[in-house]
Amino acid sequence: MKIPKRLQPLVDDGMIDEVLVQLMSGKEAQVYVVRCGEQVRCAKVFKEAKQRSFKQAVQYQEGRKERNSRRSRAMAKKTRYGQKEQEKAWLNSEVDALYRLAAAGVRVPEPFGFVDGVLLMELINDAEGYTAPRLDDITFTPEQAREHYATVLQEVVRMLCAGLIHGDLSEFNVLFDGRVPVIIDLPQAVDAAGNNAAQEMLERDVDNMRDYFARYAPELLETQYAKEIWALYESGQLHPDSELTGQFVLDTHIADVDEVLAVIDDAEEEELDRQARIHGDEDDD
Repeated sequence: MKIPKRLQPLVDDGMIDEVLVQLMSGKEAQVYVVRCGEQVRCAKVFKEAKQRSFKQAVQYQEGRKERNSRRSRAMAKKTRYGQKEQEKAWLNSEVDALYRLAAAGVRVPEPFGFVDGVLLMELINDAEGYTAPRLDDITFTPEQAREHYATVLQEVVRMLCAGLIHGDLSEFNVLFDGRVPVIIDLPQAVDAAGNNAAQEMLERDVDNMRDYFARYAPELLETQYAKEIWALYESGQLHPDSELTGQFVLDTHIADVDEVLAVIDDAEEEELDRQARIHGDEDDD
């Protein structure tokens, strides 16, 4: 096929030997099947910001670290330079997330590099060697639905233990390779510790997958995995191999207001004493 303009530099540099076929075109990117030496991979060509329909919501970007202070200030002021750097940061986030999650043992496509808005990564195939379908294109038995939902939950837990939440997880961005689900599309991945909406996004991800698999195993609708996972995470008890029950009991304990106020008063008194000591030392000098 004719080489797309955005892929031509990678062909010229020898990173891609041949563009075989366009695999899909979505709101964020176009994906092509390419040959790199003897390996067949996929090239995800991100669309320009003005062409994309997915909004780079501040909610997703909260908590992401920007080490370069000049770049950080420009991004905050939304200057032309800052908008360009914000676009780079948004695109780089998927690459960073893929490397981070692959290292944590999460089943995601293996990344092979990111050049000029093009992400080279593993092509996910099914058991017959064809391009793996999305979950939305598959029908499962109740037993298979329960099994694969459990697998997705395990991947969500591993992601969270690695500090990330997908943020947009659904049957449309999970592939099935014939054995297990494979999680894809991570440009909006959320920093679990630094984002105030992290719990909400985790629960939405888990509940989206629960609702999908419940089409085949309706009893899954009665489970409370999202709240259980977050409670374990908040308490520091979540591990990559944590055994989940799907049960969660809300804490109905009513806080002792008088006790809380007493603690606040004690803290204020300690601070006043500390300030008095500091001023006393200054007077002695």
